[in-house]
Amino acid sequence: MSEPLSQRQRDRIVDAGIVVFVIWVSLAQFGSQGFGEYKDVATEPGAPGFFLILLTGLSLAWRRDSPWAVLAMTSAGSIALVALGYAVHVPAAMAVALFTFAARSDRGGVWPPIASTAVAFAAMAVVESETLELDLEDYVFPVVLFAGAWLLGERRRTAALRAAEARERREREERLSIAEERTRIARELHDSAGHAINTILVQAGAARVLRERDPERSLAAVEAIELLARETIEDIDRIVGSLREEGPAERQPLPGLERIPDLVEHQRAAGFAVELREEGGEGERPPAAVSRAAFRIAQEALTNAARHGSGAAELTIGRRADRLELTVLNPVGGPAPTRAGGGLGIVGMRERAQLLGGTLEAGREDGRFRVRAVLPYDRSRE
Repeated sequence: MSEPLSQRQRDRIVDAGIVVFVIWVSLAQFGSQGFGEYKDVATEPGAPGFFLILLTGLSLAWRRDSPWAVLAMTSAGSIALVALGYAVHVPAAMAVALFTFAARSDRGGVWPPIASTAVAFAAMAVVESETLELDLEDYVFPVVLFAGAWLLGERRRTAALRAAEARERREREERLSIAEERTRIARELHDSAGHAINTILVQAGAARVLRERDPERSLAAVEAIELLARETIEDIDRIVGSLREEGPAERQPLPGLERIPDLVEHQRAAGFAVELREEGGEGERPPAAVSRAAFRIAQEALTNAARHGSGAAELTIGRRADRLELTVLNPVGGPAPTRAGGGLGIVGMRERAQLLGGTLEAGREDGRFRVRAVLPYDRSRE
């Protein structure tokens, strides 16, 4: 199967067709002495006229690369033909040269090519008035031809500019989408790695404390560290690998509500007593954005509770008809947690909730620290 033609090859084919058409129109006038209208006054067809028509028509093959030179060549050739008395009254080559200027996106000013063509056509008319004795009405069709060539070229230019703007807009939107996706991946990587490091710190501390008193629990904590570290490294390899690609970053599957039981088990393996409760269940399944935000909020809240609490926490997930409610309660005796492991902490959790049109409250309540997020279901954000 042959390869498709390039744009330049297609342009050359079009130019070849135009050259053939212009030469044919000019030779038709040349051979018939203006289709018989100027037979009494026009010069009989001869070699000089034939040579000029070929030279003028063939020059159009370079109209894209050297438009000014082609306009000069077609103008000079048209004037020379009528100066020799040949009845090539309709300068098709000049009209094509003018069209080329009108269609170019980099043509510069409008008036230079129009003025140049007008001067050349006026000179041609002056010469014709001496050789072919034409009347004013004989110039109506050539003027209409020039005007039509310019308007057609202008329309072609406008369409090309609009297509270029649309293409640039699509490319800009694609670049923005890629940047947003990579930012999202980087943020999820930060949250996941931050949680893993904090959990490893807690488990390492538990393993150290329990090393002699309870070797089995100490060994379990070390095994949990190994498992979590392996999972985190795999996540980092996958995500960083996608960020290194030249094209759009591959959308990574992100954890949602279905991963919260695994999150709780990780905490329990570290010796942190977490009680998971689920309420409700009626209504629609939460949108993906709500599910992901709930997981990250639960992850951050439990990490804070493990670091600043007293070794226990309650996580409650309430599924309502139009919203998801998530609450984390843990006894706390020290200062209120604001940041966990250098992460965004409560500020980051509140930001996630607000991005979904929800709310997040965090503060002390009867000797416990309470984090409560309300995430409404908005399908337009999926």
